[in-house]
Amino acid sequence: MTTAPAVLDISPRSALELLGKGFGLTDEDLAAGLGVSARTLKRWEAGTAYPQLIARQKLARLLRLKERVEETFEGAEDVRLWCNGPARYLKGMTPAEAIRAGRIDLAEAVLDVFDSGIFL
Repeated sequence: MTTAPAVLDISPRSALELLGKGFGLTDEDLAAGLGVSARTLKRWEAGTAYPQLIARQKLARLLRLKERVEETFEGAEDVRLWCNGPARYLKGMTPAEAIRAGRIDLAEAVLDVFDSGIFL
């Protein structure tokens, strides 16, 4: 599996497809997490608009998180369960909710805790 770059180097459409399938997030979830409207997200998917630098960086960061999660868990169902299951580290919030809130860092922190073998 290749590592996602610091700035997105695949099409936004491809990135969104990978993220939607990987985490089981809806377009609305991804739009909220990226800080854009669902309409803007649809334009990116259609290729009629291109994300600005910050949105491309967030997409790349989400792709890196997805890769890390896939390396940690076996199978797509386990990835979705992790993403949508409450995390004690987040006081019951799920990593998907953290992503939706634009807090990719919190989802990364939950994975860091899990990978370190610390279970709170």
